[in-house]
Formats: sequence, C-alpha cells, structure tokens
Amino acid sequence: MKSFQGGALLLVLLSLMAIDPCNSYRVMVDAYAEECFFDRVDTGTKMGLTFEVIEGGFMDIDLRITGPDGEELISRERESNGKVVFAAARSGVYTYCFSNKMSTVTPKEVMFTVNVGELHKPITEYGNYTVEETAAIEPEKFEKMISELKQSILSVKHEQDYMEVRDRIHRRINESTNFRVVMWAVFGSVLVLAMTVSQILYIKRFFEVRRMV
Repeated sequence: MKSFQGGALLLVLLSLMAIDPCNSYRVMVDAYAEECFFDRVDTGTKMGLTFEVIEGGFMDIDLRITGPDGEELISRERESNGKVVFAAARSGVYTYCFSNKMSTVTPKEVMFTVNVGELHKPITEYGNYTVEETAAIEPEKFEKMISELKQSILSVKHEQDYMEVRDRIHRRINESTNFRVVMWAVFGSVLVLAMTVSQILYIKRFFEVRRMV
C-alpha cells in the first residue's frame, strides 16, 4: 500500500510539472493605443481569455481576437471585464489585442489570463474509485484526471484573483464617493454659515440708528 501511495504521489508531481500553467499578465494600454499578444495554437485546441480593467477612465477596453489568416474571430467593445473561450479552427498564430483608441487622454491598466489547452472539462467519465480500483487505472488516464483537476483548481484561483481585483476597485469607488459626499457636506455647512452671518450683519445694519451730531 505504501509503495502504491509513493508511486501515485510521484506520478502526481510529475504530471503537475508537465502541465503548462495559465499565464497571468498586467498591461498598461496608453491613450489612443493598442497592445497585442500572440499565441501559437494547434487545430482543435481550446483557448481561453479572461480580462478585467483595473484602473483608468471609465474602466472599459476594446478586445479583438484574430486568427492565423487575419480574420476577426471575436470583437468586444467598451467592456470592463469578460471571458471568452473558443476552439482553434486551424493551426497557427492567434492574436488578441486590447485597444484604448476610444480614449484620447486616459491610459487603462488591464489584468488578463490566457489559458491554452483543455479548459474546464468536467471529470465525470471516471466516477468514484477506491484505492484498489485507482491502482488499476492506466497511467495515461490517471495523468489526464490530474491535468483536468489542476485546470479546475487554476480556474478557481483565477476567479479569486479577479474577485480580489473587483473588491479593490469597488472599495476605491466607495472611498471616492464618501470623500465627495463629505466635501459637499462641508461646503454646504460653510455656505449656510456664511449666509447666516451675512444676514445677521444685514439686519443689524438695517435696524441701526444713526445720530446726527
């Protein structure tokens, strides 16, 4: 039993090392500029892209994905966040571009994740195995199960990262809104006080009795 557990653990570690991790990036897209990235993908391979605008302007960006022949596959305009998954129709270089050409002043910072390979494939075809049954699974199938499990874990991790970014953005918006409300309240109080003082002085001058010497 111990030898089986040691062999299974070694297989798990080797499989996890062999799996290509998801790539996470942050890029600053200047005003009226476009940033493009490239990935070589084989036919039938699934490609996933998740993005979030974390700073700048109205927190929106344009996304464009083109295939090896230059044909436009996906186009999104003025979106704060999004997620696209598609299968490569042919082998070649796929290009995904973030465009900030709608803005002439404000740069945008974009956080995005690229995942090339089998994405979010549910582990349903294997069922629940006991230790004895697991020992009889072919190494290839066992490695495939580990690969799909790691993809699911990475997906959860990336969702947590994006939730943290959204929480930070919303906190910044709330703090900015609270600051403006406080400043408006202070301005209103000062304005009321100034009007009160001016009215008192005006009434005092109105009822003032002047004597001729």
